Amino acid sequence: MLALPLAPARTVVTRTAYWARLLPALAALACVTRAPSFARPLWNPDEGYLAVQARLLAQGGHLYETVVDRKPPLVPWLYEAAFAVCGSGSLTPVRVLAVLAQTLTAVLLASLARRRWGDTAGRTAGVLYLLVSVGLNPEDAQAATFEVFILPCTAAALWCADRGRWGAAGAAVACAFLTKQTGGAVLLPVAWLLHGAGTPRAGVLRLAVGLAVPVGCAALATDPAGFLFWTVTGSAAYASFTGSELHVLGRCLTNTALLAVACAGLLPPVLRTLRTARAAATDLWLWLASSAAAVALGFHFFGHYYLQLTPPAALLATAALRILPRERLTTAVLTSVCCCALFLTWGLLAPRPELAHAQRLAAALAHRTAPADRVLVWGIHPETYWLAGRTPATRYLTAGLLTNYSGGRDGPQVGEQYAVEGTWPVFRAEMAAHAPVLVVDDSRGKPYALDRIPSLSRLLGARYEEVGRVDGAVLYARTRRR
Repeated sequence: MLALPLAPARTVVTRTAYWARLLPALAALACVTRAPSFARPLWNPDEGYLAVQARLLAQGGHLYETVVDRKPPLVPWLYEAAFAVCGSGSLTPVRVLAVLAQTLTAVLLASLARRRWGDTAGRTAGVLYLLVSVGLNPEDAQAATFEVFILPCTAAALWCADRGRWGAAGAAVACAFLTKQTGGAVLLPVAWLLHGAGTPRAGVLRLAVGLAVPVGCAALATDPAGFLFWTVTGSAAYASFTGSELHVLGRCLTNTALLAVACAGLLPPVLRTLRTARAAATDLWLWLASSAAAVALGFHFFGHYYLQLTPPAALLATAALRILPRERLTTAVLTSVCCCALFLTWGLLAPRPELAHAQRLAAALAHRTAPADRVLVWGIHPETYWLAGRTPATRYLTAGLLTNYSGGRDGPQVGEQYAVEGTWPVFRAEMAAHAPVLVVDDSRGKPYALDRIPSLSRLLGARYEEVGRVDGAVLYARTRRR
């Protein structure tokens, strides 16, 4: 009789030993795969947008009022918190948080796979996920932006649902949505697991409450009307395929091909076992399908959108490899390691000409203005404000919200008439209330060039004069009154 308690004790010891070995390995691999992210001060305009938002919020700004974006509030708040602790001069703190987010995602996937298929599957899922997570253009894979922080939330939602913790699963779905709207797509596989759990009524209630409470709190913590408009109802023009079909198709094919290369070790086992393993992993296929729908939503197909596909892809590959001969696992891992090394080399060595342009432009802004001056950069590189240490003259940090150029649209539907509803009256009022000391036209021949924006052209013609050029960008200073 005295020997009975030993079995649970051995189980606890085994579990502890398993994670004591796996956790450091996954953390180290996450550091390696994210190493290129620390090699550049900034990777893409999204990081610049978030950095400027965080500074404005720290100075007393209010999200969806004095600074706006089409995104939910969690990542701007995360940047703001990191800047509050470590200062706003570097993105290193949020890069560290991105490493932690990737580590947590890998751990959750490993735990989910281990619960379903055993110890080896757990290790496989965590390692494969981290290896394929960098398989895109480095400016998409290495940037510390929305999609990277979506991933632990979506993995947590599946982890909780797999254990029947419906309230926690709803909260995780809410966090994914509050990180970026497309994160809410994980609700589909969570709902499938709830459907198969046998207790739908109580589970649905807990899931709904877990989902509604965080979203409601976020709305109340900002501006409820602004939250609804900027995260849901105000993005109809952005989610359009019209006017940029070939441009968008090319981006879609390119990024799909890049991710396929990164997943070269995963695709063969998944395709080989598609018929036999599909029924046993319905929730994972739903996760992959809902993530694919999230990638397509809005018809922009940016590379960082594709990151949502990597967790379900890693789990599906794990499910396939467990029923194949062991040498298939070795082949899959080695292939993924080689592909990962290729993308890491790209990240470390690839030039960033747009970053160099933004840095030169920021240096010119800093030279021609005082720290307290407000400036306007008419372009799609909000990082210029952050690099120069200058305050934007408007809540609209790029020309995209004012012209519908958002997302690199190259067709005819760009101009004042296609702007987000209500933005131009606000913009004109801001220009009158605190006119910028310096205006930078950084359109450089893009569809939002000044000759297509009469309101801004008239403003510059009446009150500003050209004072210099930097890499094709034109600088305008206020004319002196005589």
